[in-house]
Amino acid sequence: MQKSPTSQPAAALDNRQLDLPLFAEPGSTSSSPSPSAPSAGSPVAQQPAVPLAPDGSKLRSLAIGSRTLHYALKRSARRSIGFAIDSTGLTITAPRWVTLADIETAITEKQRWIFTKLIEWQTRVEQRALPKVDWKDGAEVPYLGQPVRVTLGSPQGTLAFSAADAALQVPLPLQADPQQIKDRVQGWLQGEAKRLFGERLAIYADKLGVDYRAYALSSAATRWGSCSSDGKIRLNWRLIHFPLSIIDYVVAHELAHLREMNHSPRFWQTVESIFPEFREARQTLKSHPPELLPTL
Repeated sequence: MQKSPTSQPAAALDNRQLDLPLFAEPGSTSSSPSPSAPSAGSPVAQQPAVPLAPDGSKLRSLAIGSRTLHYALKRSARRSIGFAIDSTGLTITAPRWVTLADIETAITEKQRWIFTKLIEWQTRVEQRALPKVDWKDGAEVPYLGQPVRVTLGSPQGTLAFSAADAALQVPLPLQADPQQIKDRVQGWLQGEAKRLFGERLAIYADKLGVDYRAYALSSAATRWGSCSSDGKIRLNWRLIHFPLSIIDYVVAHELAHLREMNHSPRFWQTVESIFPEFREARQTLKSHPPELLPTL
């Protein structure tokens, strides 16, 4: 994560997020001064109301010098202003009591970080992590880090995978519609994900000495996995594209949350205790987020 020297995030964040400390909350005893409101001619003057995004956040824009910054604003009970940048752009989450003028002052102060991260994301979107799949006989899909060739017209009449040949035989005619091929292959990939992730969860839960309540696949657009406080784990099925070491890292990461529901030093020590190579795997996933995988 890249953050300013004054950043004080409550928990470790990845390099797409930034938290800013806030001035005193109404009724608090903090002596931190609240920034003054911008003048009428300031580039952070309040903007008129704009439409809501599908998730309920307000879509706003702010003129900063010669550039216009578009962002989504969400209100919450948090105590700090949070900045998150992904393939959808900039999202800001702020306490309900903080004024728009104060939020836009914070944006202006952090504009260098914001524009740098937006440019990085644009570059990553243009340099997609994996090639687009052309759904026809001979198509290749990534499976556990290696390309698997799709062969139509399975002689057995059933879907069959040969690890030795790195080939998946699909019982469809050569003239099959691309959507049909996609559905059969994706179904196989998800079935493999369900089986394999379950096996890895059992192995690493035993290593850590924890029990999880339930496990399911997800199709989250921006997350590889999640773990709720009641022990329910969700893993993104598209992890099946990556080598087993990457899958094991995410499994270890989510199981570690059963011990530490945060990203504190103690959390990372817990991850390392069962998956010592987590740093390399974590960096790989930062370079290949779900948003950059082709839509299957």
